[in-house]
Amino acid sequence: MSPQPSPYTAPSTAPLRNRHADPAPDAPAPSPLGTLIRAHRLRIGLTQRELADLSTISVRAIRDLEQGKARRPRPDTLRLMADALRLGPRSRTALEAAAHQGRTGGNRPVEPPAPPTALHAVVGRDAEAAVLAGELTSGAERLVNVVGLTGVGKTRLALEVAERLHGSGMPVLWYAFPGAAADYLGSAGGEWSDRLAAAVAGLYAVAPERGEDGPGGSGELAELFGEQPALLVLDGAPAGPPLFGRLTGLLRACPGLRLLITSDQPWEIPGERIFLLSPLEVPAEGSAHPAAPAVRVFLDHVRRVRPEFGPGAGDLERAAWICRRLDGHPGALAAAASWLVVCDLAALCRSLDADPVALLDHLGAQAGAERFRGALHHRLGRLPQGPRALLAALCERTGQEFALADLTALTGRSLPECGRMLRELLISGVVRAAHEGGSSRFRVLGLVRAACRTAPRPDSFPGADSFPGAGAHPAAGQPHAARAAAAVA
Repeated sequence: MSPQPSPYTAPSTAPLRNRHADPAPDAPAPSPLGTLIRAHRLRIGLTQRELADLSTISVRAIRDLEQGKARRPRPDTLRLMADALRLGPRSRTALEAAAHQGRTGGNRPVEPPAPPTALHAVVGRDAEAAVLAGELTSGAERLVNVVGLTGVGKTRLALEVAERLHGSGMPVLWYAFPGAAADYLGSAGGEWSDRLAAAVAGLYAVAPERGEDGPGGSGELAELFGEQPALLVLDGAPAGPPLFGRLTGLLRACPGLRLLITSDQPWEIPGERIFLLSPLEVPAEGSAHPAAPAVRVFLDHVRRVRPEFGPGAGDLERAAWICRRLDGHPGALAAAASWLVVCDLAALCRSLDADPVALLDHLGAQAGAERFRGALHHRLGRLPQGPRALLAALCERTGQEFALADLTALTGRSLPECGRMLRELLISGVVRAAHEGGSSRFRVLGLVRAACRTAPRPDSFPGADSFPGAGAHPAAGQPHAARAAAAVA
């Protein structure tokens, strides 16, 4: 395939006037800095491409500075530009003064688009949203990774936090990785989307196109934001972290930038704030309070498939039982409610009591929708050997709740070893913690117990017999894991 011509280089036969063409009439008003750069460039007869080659700054960065789209260059960018333009001390001082004016707000750059709009109200996440919004607004945390089971509401929480920060005046950029669930109305991206995609690709070692900024693409964001506070949301990030050097380079280049990531598992890198998102709170046994977050979410999904539905006392008790049976997991509640198109609440309760995992997929099974059942089996299959064996032992253990000290008797391992394995199960979302009265208690989610029973059992599981009472591998074997991965792709 022949290379595409650069959009920045005019044909060699074009007159000089066209080689230095003015910005389009509808372009942003040039800033004092952009005016100076363009004047110095024309004075020595350079095109934007020639200046880019001399300064090692991207053509796009030079164009945006001249047109007023970017007004907060980094000091290194300014130095390289001044060197390439062969500026003397007085001209350098004038250039730095113009750049300072842009950084201090004398001229505001083109604002990024608003974050995506959520389709449904957030329920039961006020505490989580307040904590994250506070940490990111203050800059106390700059790299927050929201992790949890598929369908637990990580994207919805990120949308709420992004909306709060955007409402406070902080620029917000949203990037969804391929395959991320998009239960929202996206905003018009345009050039911002192209820049953001280039920057994220650079973080993951995808070579940027010729003419773009250097390794990592951090210059794209640095030129746009400078040192001002901004939020970058990476939704549905892959399991593996980006290149650490490029990530830290981005954070250094943009000292006001904060990152909010949603992922199935943490990156486990320095500076990462792991935020574990648990399912919604469920009503206590014997209670059917309709204000409980899980019950509110479930009834909201019921009304979408049965608009005429008006719950009576018996219906509320069944709804509360369903929420407890499904651990208050938002995705599972939505899947269960979808079955009310073909059955009533009583029949749904009977089916969930027999096998809740069988009803974890939405009845509609929309094209491209992520299958929660396959994702759950896939998650169990990805657990390391030690935590998998511990989970198997816990699923066969009588009694729901346990403490860390109970694991030493169950496994015969030391307390630190048990603590590390329990942390792995917590981060994976298959175990839920309750911290009340100064003590910490844990329990395996009922959905996970059911998935362990229904998943295909391989002939052998390395480490399954390493704990007293541990049975067969709770998760699927490699062939099934591969099928599950294909199901959620």
